[in-house]
Amino acid sequence: MTSSSERRHDLDWLRVLGVLLLIPFHVALIFVFDPFTIMYIRDSVNSRVLAEVTGFIHMWHMPMLFMISGAATYFALGVRSAGQYVRERFLRLFIPLAFGILTFVPFTIYIQHSDVLSLQEGYAGFFRIDLNQLDGMNGAFTPAHLWFILYLFVFSLVGLPIFQWLRTEKGRRVIERLGTAMQSRLSLIGLGIPLTLAAATGILGDMNPLYYFLVFFFGFVFASDMRFQKSIDKLTWIALAYGVAETAINIIFPIRNFAQWTPQWMALGLMYQMGRWALTLAAFGLGHRFLNFTNRVLRYASEAAMSFYLLHMTFSVVTGYFVIQLNAPVAVKYPLIVLVATGLTLIAYELVRRWNVTRLLFGMKSATKDMVVSSSAAIAQQ
Repeated sequence: MTSSSERRHDLDWLRVLGVLLLIPFHVALIFVFDPFTIMYIRDSVNSRVLAEVTGFIHMWHMPMLFMISGAATYFALGVRSAGQYVRERFLRLFIPLAFGILTFVPFTIYIQHSDVLSLQEGYAGFFRIDLNQLDGMNGAFTPAHLWFILYLFVFSLVGLPIFQWLRTEKGRRVIERLGTAMQSRLSLIGLGIPLTLAAATGILGDMNPLYYFLVFFFGFVFASDMRFQKSIDKLTWIALAYGVAETAINIIFPIRNFAQWTPQWMALGLMYQMGRWALTLAAFGLGHRFLNFTNRVLRYASEAAMSFYLLHMTFSVVTGYFVIQLNAPVAVKYPLIVLVATGLTLIAYELVRRWNVTRLLFGMKSATKDMVVSSSAAIAQQ
C-alpha cells in the first residue's frame, strides 16, 4: 500500500478482513429474499437474522474498501509517476477484470439457469447486453461482483489529474488547511452530508458511482495528512455508537415503508447515510487502534486478497447451489457453504499464485518459484 517506511499496516488488515468477510456476506444473501439484494441462487427459507446482519455489514463494508483504495492511491502516487501508475492500474485491475468477465463470471451467472440452459447457452446469453437489467439476474451481461474492480479502475483514471494536483505544493496547502479545520471531534461527520446528497441521486442504486467516488476521494485525502486519522481516533467510539444506534433505527423503521421524498423518508435517509459514514469512520478508528502491526499471516493474506476477491463469488454460488438442496436447517447450510467456499477459494489461490501467467491474470506481481515456496512455508509455520 505504501513504502515500508510509512506503511499503514492497519489499512492492510482492514483490507484483508474486508475481503475475507465477502464470503460470509454473500453466502448470507442466499437466505435473504429481499428483492433489492443481488445473489444468483436462493434457498427456499428466508432468514430474518441474516437479513439484518447483511444490512448492517452493507452499511460500512464497501465504503471501507473504497476508502482504503483511495488511501492506496495516495501512497502509490508517492513512489510512481502518472504513467507508471496508469500502467500498474492496467495490470492490477483491468487485466483481471477482463479475464474474470470472459471466464468465471459468465459461469457464475449461468449457475442460476443451469436447470434449463446448457453451459454453451449460458455463456452465449451472458454476452447479450440488457441495459434495463445489468445485475445479471436474467442471465445477461453483468460485471457481477467485479463492479468494485471496474469502479476502482475508472476512479483511478478519472481522478488522476485531481490526485496529482493534490500532491503539488498548492494542493498540499489545501489539504493542510482542511486538516486543520477537521480537528474538532465532530467535524468529520459533516462529510456525510455530501455523501448523502450523492446517494440521493439514485444513480445505479446501491452501486452509486458518485457516492463511491467521493468515498474513494476522502480516502486519498485522509491518507495525505495524519491529522485526519487523529481526528478519526478521537471520534471512533462516538461514531460507532451512532452507527449502531442508526442500525437499530433502520430495523425498527425501515425506510422502504415510506414514500420517496416524504419528510419521514428524507429524515430516515439522512440518518441512514450519516450512519453509514459514521460506521466507516469507526472501522478506520478501530483498525488504527488495534491492527497497526504486521506478521506473516498479514503478508500472505495481503497478496491473496485480490485473487480471493475475484474468485469468492463463483465458489460461493457453486457450493451454495449444491448445499441448499440438502434437507437441513439454515443453521447447518450457512456455515457449511461458508467453510467449503472459503476452502475452495484458498485452494484456487494456491494454484493461481504458482505460475506467473495466472498471477498476471489475477492482478498479482510476478514471483520466482523460491518466493512462492518460502511464502507457503512461512504461513504454515505461523
